[in-house]
Amino acid sequence: MDSADKSPTIIVHEGADSLEELSEYLDVLSSSARLRILKFLGKKPRDARAISKEIETSYENTKKHLDRLLSIGVIKKEAGLGAPTSKGIHPVWEYSLVPGGMEVIVRNLGLFSNTRVQVVGSEISKRLGEVKGTLSKEVLGNVPAAIVLGGPDDGKVFSLRDSTVSIGRNDPEHASSYRPDSDIVLSDSYTAVTRVSRPHGRLVHDKGTWFIEDCGSTGGTQLNNTKLEKNVRTPVRDGDLIELAKGISGVKLLLILPGNS
Repeated sequence: MDSADKSPTIIVHEGADSLEELSEYLDVLSSSARLRILKFLGKKPRDARAISKEIETSYENTKKHLDRLLSIGVIKKEAGLGAPTSKGIHPVWEYSLVPGGMEVIVRNLGLFSNTRVQVVGSEISKRLGEVKGTLSKEVLGNVPAAIVLGGPDDGKVFSLRDSTVSIGRNDPEHASSYRPDSDIVLSDSYTAVTRVSRPHGRLVHDKGTWFIEDCGSTGGTQLNNTKLEKNVRTPVRDGDLIELAKGISGVKLLLILPGNS
């Protein structure tokens, strides 16, 4: 680990209850098929046969995958109506994502990565990285993202699809000065964060590296608990934590940057 890295490290001993729970969580999410199911269910509820056809595996295997996903609470099943047949319409079990289910998964994996979990006598850290990489590929399409931690937007995922992304609070009076579809636009509840039209900060992708810049904000910007100089670009990497202003009226952003560790 880089000696300048200020993010916390958690050392967990093998056999700890928290390790067993994390191991089970990773086991469920280690399957590309299950992640494709989650992505498919993000569109609308589906029954097991429709899911089986989508992921191109047997009905029996699909049911096993669905049971594992149900076990960690990221999907739910409810009674619904199947497609019309010559014998009429029959009730079926339909599966759907729980509200914010995918965001919770990305947030959880990102948080564990940010804390640089080290497990004595185990390869859990390696598995965590592998699962996070598979999730990024199958669900996010390997697109970089920033996840909001805390406050009313907690768990919201912003995809970083442009080379320059402004960050700040919503500003309806100056909507023409930013791009709501590609910038990180936060709710008004984060009162210590500067309006995005100014903006508070900016993420910039240049020559294969992402940078964070504080754009002269009043509340300031911190990277892994280190305060940034104003108007100076600082490189960031996967798992870094950005904090815009301090306290309950500020906001934290967790970075998911595939291939930039």
